[in-house]
Amino acid sequence: MANGKKKKSKKKLFIFGGIGLLLIVLLIVAFVGGNKEEIVSVQTEKVEKRTITQTVAATGKINAEFKVVINPEVTGEIIELPVKEGDAVKKGQLLIRIKGDQYVAQMERLQANLQSAKANLKMREAELTKVELDYNRVKELHTKGLASDSELEGSKSNYLSTKASYQAAEANVDQSQASLKEILDQISKTAIRSPMDGIVTKLNVELGERVFGAGFSMGSDIMTISDLRNIEAVVEVDENDVVLVSVGDTATIKVDAFKDQEFIGIVSEIGNSANTTGLGTQQEVVNFEVKIKLVDPKNSLRPGMSCTSDIETETIQNILSVPIQSVTAREGVKTGGEMSEGEDGEDFQQVKVVKKEKISKTKEVVFLVKNGKAKKVEVETGLSDDNYIAILKGLEGGEQVVSGSYKAISRELSDGLNVRVEEKNSETAKK
Repeated sequence: MANGKKKKSKKKLFIFGGIGLLLIVLLIVAFVGGNKEEIVSVQTEKVEKRTITQTVAATGKINAEFKVVINPEVTGEIIELPVKEGDAVKKGQLLIRIKGDQYVAQMERLQANLQSAKANLKMREAELTKVELDYNRVKELHTKGLASDSELEGSKSNYLSTKASYQAAEANVDQSQASLKEILDQISKTAIRSPMDGIVTKLNVELGERVFGAGFSMGSDIMTISDLRNIEAVVEVDENDVVLVSVGDTATIKVDAFKDQEFIGIVSEIGNSANTTGLGTQQEVVNFEVKIKLVDPKNSLRPGMSCTSDIETETIQNILSVPIQSVTAREGVKTGGEMSEGEDGEDFQQVKVVKKEKISKTKEVVFLVKNGKAKKVEVETGLSDDNYIAILKGLEGGEQVVSGSYKAISRELSDGLNVRVEEKNSETAKK
């Protein structure tokens, strides 16, 4: 029995001893690990002078700078359609002819009315001449005392009445002429001719179809004639960026249909009214229309093609710059105290201390690498392009600025932190 108890006690001693030893080892590891300094891996790039070009990106459509939408002014059936979509047309060339039989009938009726009005005018003219002679004869007899006053008044009344009838006949002739002129104008509009040299870029009707004139709302949209020698890109620019764009700015245009080709354009017009989508919702977007005239468009470009543009709004040459991802934001905290004193008998003693904590505004900073440590430097930035941002204050040039990774710059780095510079590659640049 005694030997069994001794074996059990030795076994317990080994177990508790092992547990204690394990705890000591864990404490040592935790102590050593806690005192181990953190080292962050970063990539760097040299601060140097570059050319920075600020650009505004926008998307839109290719359009003809000059185009005319053809709408008929008269209603009727299409009896001639000598052009088709894609045809080149000259100014004055017949595009469409509308059946005008009803207008011809109206013209013939109005011509007859005019002839009748002219005949009636001649009759009134002859009558007026006779009545005027009679009136003059009575006036002469009245001066000699051979005609009474009543005869003179009756003759005068007859003359004035006949003269009014003659003037009414004249007005009727003028009215008939105006009506005839109007119907002749309508007849001339049954033949629609091209107002400019261009291409039929859109044709919405077919031979035999009936179209409605402008008297019916906006009328039928027959076709569109475009001058494809003058092409522009019409793009939508965000309200925050449109203030940077000016007429005359250079732009690079990429058309989706021509992936490997770029076109140069000049901003020719900036819209003053906004195009708003999703009004009153969280997805509300406010854009402004900007027109960019292409300097050397190709004949293969067609209205309606999708495009993207990069408008160069400003360029600064030979200015200090750093990679755009190197600039991050940090907040600083400043503390200050205000002390108030109260009186207790003849002795003064401090009774209250008020401390106010002031949080400074967010400031832009970069991190430099010096002697294996990160150094935070406050900077003032300027223009930026897709890759670099100009530094106006804070750097002198030649320093090694941290350019990656994004995680290190945005969250991990702090002033005085140990860093290890590693070679920059495509994989680390993505992080």
